[in-house]
Amino acid sequence: MTQSSSNSRVRAVLGPTNTGKTYLAIERMCAHSSGMMGFPLRLLAREVYDRVRAIKGDDAVALITGEQRIEPPNARYFLCTMEAMDRLGGGHAFVAIDEAQIGADPERGHIFTDRLLNARGREETMILGSATLEPIVKALIPGAEMVERPRFSTLTHSGTAKLSRLPPRSAVVAFSVEQVYAMAEALRRFRGGAAVVMGALSPETRNKQVELFQNGEVDYIVATDAIGMGLNLDLDHVAFAALSKFDGRRKRRLTPAEMAQIAGRAGRHQRDGSFGTLTGGGTRSGAPLEFTDEEVFAIEEHKFAPLTKLHWREAEPRFDTLPVLIGDLESRPRHDVLRAAPPAIDLAVLKRLADDPIAKTVRGAGLVRRFWEACSLPDFRQIGVDPHSRFVARLWQDLSDGYLGADFIAARIAELDRTGGDIDTLQGRIAAIRSWAYICQRPDWVLARDEMAARARAVEAKLSDALHARLTERFVNRRTTILMKSLGQDAGALPVTLETDGRITVEGELIGKLDGFRFTVDASTGLADRKMLLSAGEKALPNILAQRAEWLLGDGIAELAIERGAICWQGRILADIEMPDDFGPPRLTLSRDIALLAEPARSGLEAGLGEWLAAKLEPLAPLRKLAQAARDPQAGSQARALLITLIDARGVISRENAGLEHLPKEMRPFLRKLGVTFGALDIFASPLLKPAPRQLLSALGLDKRPLQEAMLPVLKEAKQLPAGYRPAGSQAIRVDLAEKILRAAFETRAKASDATTKDRNPRFRLNLALPISIGLEEENARRLLGSAGFRMQRGRSLEEAAHGPPAPDSWTWRPRRAGETPRRGSKTENRKGKGKRPGSRSGNGNGSNDGATRTKPSNGTRGKPGTKGGARTPKPHTDTGPARAGGAFDGLADLLGG
Repeated sequence: MTQSSSNSRVRAVLGPTNTGKTYLAIERMCAHSSGMMGFPLRLLAREVYDRVRAIKGDDAVALITGEQRIEPPNARYFLCTMEAMDRLGGGHAFVAIDEAQIGADPERGHIFTDRLLNARGREETMILGSATLEPIVKALIPGAEMVERPRFSTLTHSGTAKLSRLPPRSAVVAFSVEQVYAMAEALRRFRGGAAVVMGALSPETRNKQVELFQNGEVDYIVATDAIGMGLNLDLDHVAFAALSKFDGRRKRRLTPAEMAQIAGRAGRHQRDGSFGTLTGGGTRSGAPLEFTDEEVFAIEEHKFAPLTKLHWREAEPRFDTLPVLIGDLESRPRHDVLRAAPPAIDLAVLKRLADDPIAKTVRGAGLVRRFWEACSLPDFRQIGVDPHSRFVARLWQDLSDGYLGADFIAARIAELDRTGGDIDTLQGRIAAIRSWAYICQRPDWVLARDEMAARARAVEAKLSDALHARLTERFVNRRTTILMKSLGQDAGALPVTLETDGRITVEGELIGKLDGFRFTVDASTGLADRKMLLSAGEKALPNILAQRAEWLLGDGIAELAIERGAICWQGRILADIEMPDDFGPPRLTLSRDIALLAEPARSGLEAGLGEWLAAKLEPLAPLRKLAQAARDPQAGSQARALLITLIDARGVISRENAGLEHLPKEMRPFLRKLGVTFGALDIFASPLLKPAPRQLLSALGLDKRPLQEAMLPVLKEAKQLPAGYRPAGSQAIRVDLAEKILRAAFETRAKASDATTKDRNPRFRLNLALPISIGLEEENARRLLGSAGFRMQRGRSLEEAAHGPPAPDSWTWRPRRAGETPRRGSKTENRKGKGKRPGSRSGNGNGSNDGATRTKPSNGTRGKPGTKGGARTPKPHTDTGPARAGGAFDGLADLLGG
């Protein structure tokens, strides 16, 4: 046991937590030309390394731990874990030892005790620790300057509290992995989640979890007693889920000093903190979990029983033989305040392997020292003496050739380079890779040491990121956390965002979706969070819906559509459309989806939808014009009746159903001015045969017949005839084009009649080029003409051996008489019925006589003009002549006048 002689330059800065001891040490080190500080945790060493590097620059600061070594060539300031620290101080101007009271710890205490006794700075040495260390320092370092620093803030006991009622910025302390996970799961349900800090986590993962809490992403942290060792957190309250822990040998109650070390993390600088226990923790006896009055007093007043002993172990043993080494390590100290350290795991492994056959190969001081260094490999996996001894034995066998090959190390690292698995699996891989990272740091163990160390650190960082992600995924519901913070806020202050695809997010977290103007909660939401999300959505919806309504009437107006008699957007109904009888301005009934819109926004949306609808309904102007005329008293009752019939039929009716026998001839010009066409077979309004009005009538639900989107000239006949079409054999033709074909046929007949004055029903020839060019097949063109009374007589075939062109087909025409109907089952029967043949002359519901072939009279005699039972040749009619009831048309002049 050695002890520095420069005691006059040693200063012990002692006091409770939150007294600024570490900050003071950093200031003092930076004031010197060089320095070294030793810390109990790699996490704390890294934190101080970053702070000093920000002051002195990257090239001047080094970080040395068991698994990592960042040492620039010109480094002057060294931040180390206590085990990696030079035991004599490295000759630096300043040396500091943090948390020196850990010298009383059974496992690591002897390391801290050795540094307290021997590590000295040339100009200044600072020992940082609890006030309980004061008598030990005075006994071991006579003349050391004692500096007591008071706590910056007050620490008070707040009693017990339910987990669900913990205030924000609280830490829950538990002493088993199972309890930590249970507390974190509960906080996830109640408060959206918690960060998790345990000694078993890698330093990188602990850093990320601490950052999660420090950044405010979660308001709670669940930790083991590792939280009490150098972690600087913005905590307001510490809640103990247990007051007992297993210390490796037995389960015992925490000492007041240990309680204070943990509870003291509450409060930051001059902000006061509190501590207490959780309701429901209890004990085995069923008693509530509570601090005793003495413990509360000790923690609040920072008064604890002083330390009386520190653990010590020979730091410079002899390496003559293994028994000599073991004897020195088990030797007893000669100072009254020191006691022999209990066998740590490194000594336990040494003693276990000393009895193994492998020890026979360990001969000479060099091999004994090297064997002891192998046995000192930390048990990062926490697997116990026996499994760890077997790992060290294999390591020693691999080291028997002097070095571990780069290929061997790379293979071991690659085996651990996998980020799949649960939390426990990832923790096991991180512990294993830390072992290899420690091995790679040894200067005399591994070839290509720097490369292998870098690989090991890279894999550890990757695994740590994956573990952090798993912990966050399991124990943090960021969406609930954000909403919990937002509860009670003004609705306008909620950080709710409407994305372009309709998703509603709170600071990037999905809470639901807006389908049209209907808010639905995210389907992945659990039952416990559903009410909260609905509340948040209802608070923010009025503003969001107002924004959406404004956007819809601007940039989104093109997305509106008329469907199923309503204005729809994104497949949802915004307003039902009620068309009046006169097809004037429609009435809109807004849907319940926009009930949450504020009154100004709702009125604006209704007005905007009305304007949009009025423009969209413009193709129905001809129908509106007809409706207005039908209400005009001057039109006459007969014309109004026809108009009403035409409106009800949505612009197309057959002549048979029009009641033309009651319409005075003098009213027809009035109707033609309204766009009504009197055709040979149909009466129709031509503007309503365009695609736009037909599509509108179908979308409004005002025409239930099948819709033909493009209103093509000719269709293949369907089971249901589309609006605006009439049958023509196996096809269907638009009524205005059918009228064009028939008009041309009547004009041809008229010319033939003028040329032949003797024959009132002359035969004539028809050119079927027009219907064929429109798209009708030749046979179907004949059927269409037959429905209007035209009949074809086939030209006589050439006799055998005769030469020359065949005789052309000829046509005749006669209207169907009033009341004339074909016999059921005859060849002239309406082919629209089941089993009816083509070639009939009867109506088909649109006033057609779908027959183009010559027919037989009902008495079976061959029909000839002027014979009984045959077709009778009618006299030509004029537009002023009386209409023939049930006739195919009311005169050639009526037809040509259109």
